[in-house]
Amino acid sequence: MLGWEADVNDALTAPAVARNRDAILAVLREVLPASGTVLEIASGSGEHAVHVAAALPGVDWLPSDPEPAARRSIAAHALRAGLGNIRPPLALDAAAAAWPVARVDGIVCINMIHIAPWAATAGLMAGAGRVLSERGILFLYGPFREADRPFAESNAAFDASLRGRNPAWGVRDLDAVAAEAARHGLDLIRRVAMPANNLSVIFERSNR
Repeated sequence: MLGWEADVNDALTAPAVARNRDAILAVLREVLPASGTVLEIASGSGEHAVHVAAALPGVDWLPSDPEPAARRSIAAHALRAGLGNIRPPLALDAAAAAWPVARVDGIVCINMIHIAPWAATAGLMAGAGRVLSERGILFLYGPFREADRPFAESNAAFDASLRGRNPAWGVRDLDAVAAEAARHGLDLIRRVAMPANNLSVIFERSNR
């Protein structure tokens, strides 16, 4: 039973979730631990949280988002789903110097780093370095630039659109992301090509 209040009318819908959730879940099944606590950064509507938590009942899912409306939506979707392995959503900004969590076994971040300033990526890596357990997994999903592969036209158009909305946003260079991760003890261990020119990128926390 959920031990917190929510209003199902606060539930938001993100159309992209229905398109990518099954492909994302397939990778998460392979890389996340079978049990333990997984922190989701920038959970948004909460639809991914519910979908993954339902499929991975041994995992204690900890959603988070800096936006109050998103946290209300997460709570609403969790209430509607009736799942007991989703915790109340945290107010967490990835760029913050301190996070309201001490230790987790995995971190999932879907479609965030390109719709935020670079400080959010830097903060994500620093935070993951602080709170991930030894050999813990950081999973990222979204579009990336890759030095050794052509930049898809759809991603180039998306990047231009993002930068038009905010010059600090944009599709990130995977090498730069991996370098930032390495500064905090996170090793890039796997890259998975996903539908619609997206990637799943998996980092592992090295031995402390």
